[in-house]
Amino acid sequence: MRRADRLIKITHFLRQRRRAVTAKQIAEAFDICTRTVYRDIQSLVDSNVPIMGEAGVGYLIDKQYYLPPITFDADELEAIGLGISMVRQWTDNKFASKAESAFEKIQAVLPASLQGELQQITTYAIPNRPLVPWTISFSELRECIRTRRKIRIMYTDEDKQETTRTLRPLALFFFNPVWLLASWCEKRNNFRNFRIDRIQKLTLCEEIFEDELSKNLTAYMAKDGDCST
Repeated sequence: MRRADRLIKITHFLRQRRRAVTAKQIAEAFDICTRTVYRDIQSLVDSNVPIMGEAGVGYLIDKQYYLPPITFDADELEAIGLGISMVRQWTDNKFASKAESAFEKIQAVLPASLQGELQQITTYAIPNRPLVPWTISFSELRECIRTRRKIRIMYTDEDKQETTRTLRPLALFFFNPVWLLASWCEKRNNFRNFRIDRIQKLTLCEEIFEDELSKNLTAYMAKDGDCST
């Protein structure tokens, strides 16, 4: 790993920790010796990265600090381009415009030596079958997941049976060409999946739900068995 890349990764590593991190912990995480850690930390401090602490005690970084724009190699740009292509093809216009905006910001800070790489992206996501359309707002649903806002839906299952459910929306999963909403269903008192193309109506509730350990996304991902409606 190049030293410049390692310095960036160490900065991210510190930002993700709530408590002081020792030089030994950093050394083990990056497979380097503690003497190298001390040199790297000093280099970051000399570059005005707000790291507090000292050798033998541990290091903390000001959580308000954000890295300046960084560059990407050709493969990283290819991966980013592919992700944006997938967002454009398989989500809604609002989310696609956000992806395009992010890509434009990346373009704006790339050095001239990498600008040409953007014109040579060769990996794309092309739909091999039509996306199953939905009538609700995809972006509104994403926002409810992000803010942990309960929702109420009118849903039609595969047997054409209609039900009303109050849900804790947890995540969206894409199974080409269908999007599934993973949620905690209050009617079933358990995790359930709902195809968003079968949601006839989406109503936002006032209630914001807590991140309960037995009802959150981590618990959903760890659950075995059926999560049908």
